[in-house]
Amino acid sequence: MRKISLPSVAAVTLGCKLNYSETSAILDRLSAEGWQISSVEKGADMIIIHTCAVTKQAEQKCRQKIRQLVRRNPGCAIVVIGCYAQLQPFLLSAFEGVHGVLGSNDKFRTEIYREILDTKPETPLVQVSDPGAADEIHAGYSLPEDSGVARTRAFLKIQDGCDYGCAYCTIPMARGRSRSLPAAMLIERAHALASSGYREIVLTGVNIGDYRSEGTGFAGLLRMLEQVALDRIRVSSLEPDIIDDRLLDVVACSRKIAPHFHVPLQSGSDRMLQAMGRRYTTEGYRERIMRAVESIQDCAIGIDVIAGYPGESEEDFQDMYRFIDELPAAYLHVFSCSIRPGTRLASQTASGERKLLSSREIEGRSDLLIELGRRKKSAYTAGFLGKERKVLVETSTQDGRGGVCCSGYTANYLHVTARAENFAGDAQRLKGMLLPVAIREMGHDLNLEGRLLF
Repeated sequence: MRKISLPSVAAVTLGCKLNYSETSAILDRLSAEGWQISSVEKGADMIIIHTCAVTKQAEQKCRQKIRQLVRRNPGCAIVVIGCYAQLQPFLLSAFEGVHGVLGSNDKFRTEIYREILDTKPETPLVQVSDPGAADEIHAGYSLPEDSGVARTRAFLKIQDGCDYGCAYCTIPMARGRSRSLPAAMLIERAHALASSGYREIVLTGVNIGDYRSEGTGFAGLLRMLEQVALDRIRVSSLEPDIIDDRLLDVVACSRKIAPHFHVPLQSGSDRMLQAMGRRYTTEGYRERIMRAVESIQDCAIGIDVIAGYPGESEEDFQDMYRFIDELPAAYLHVFSCSIRPGTRLASQTASGERKLLSSREIEGRSDLLIELGRRKKSAYTAGFLGKERKVLVETSTQDGRGGVCCSGYTANYLHVTARAENFAGDAQRLKGMLLPVAIREMGHDLNLEGRLLF
């Protein structure tokens, strides 16, 4: 009897944690239908490229990756999916070597991948439906790793889309309105991930604090997830207007929910926040951040900020700089403003309503914010020197001198490298373990170093 060859598929993901969780869910579905999951390095019949369109730079990286993969994998079926595919399908379908382009909802239709593989159409198959027209929300979760490989962090999608409509953002166009997965399904997924050996799950989505399902809000979902046999539950980005006393009480009283919030600020000027269409003032933001760090031990606050938003004056920038400087932030993510086609900001700049800043001004302000972020990270990280914290080990190797070197993250998202001398045993067995570390010093990269305590 002739052996039937099963199709193989590999995926490359760019962008946010939500993309990673959705890629895993797509591969899981394909695996259940008989596909073999491979990697780009090992080779595959099809490569799926999951794209991001949050900035011009993100789109450029996607285009570079598509060209690179087409060039290095001749004869392979190439399918481009995700937000960039949703927003610019015909631009991407014009790339030589691309066989299919699938939008935000269509990327979950696994029958299309088989059709593309079987036909490898000369004219790429483009399937991009309106993400705002569907009530359906597709699951996203980390695919369990191969047997025998230690598992550390998994991503669990709880929500998709956004109703906020900020002036600069394409998310409503790329992913549609806000909608949530049923709580019972999420608890079942979390139990499955825990049973597979994962120690930490990261809750992902576009606006996860907007989670609502059959009377259960975000704080209620967190309480339900605490009953799952996990060491850590980590929250991804949260809008500041979502952070209320109930949520802070749940986190403060929990042994599992990580004391770590990433809270987008975007600007520290009330005039600019209003122009952006944000739903808070600087005073409201400060109040929520201060309540978080005062009520939750070791609480780490990460902040997103946009440099060079059109119409931002020097006074606006100085207001923002002083405002952030006074906040108890653990780190900053600084983005140069990127004007996205189809947004309200694009219309405002095209009409002259909002004046563009020069590239020199944007770069200068970005550099100042990046340096401020470095100072903030240094100050926050230094506060843990001489202390002991548990680290979830992600990498572990013998050091060649009879010792072992591990690295991973604390609950409050500090990266730690830890060593132990005279270690007897297989270093790989430490991966996925939650180990106590005595923190001794801070490296030039502002990450921590310490000694494993066995």
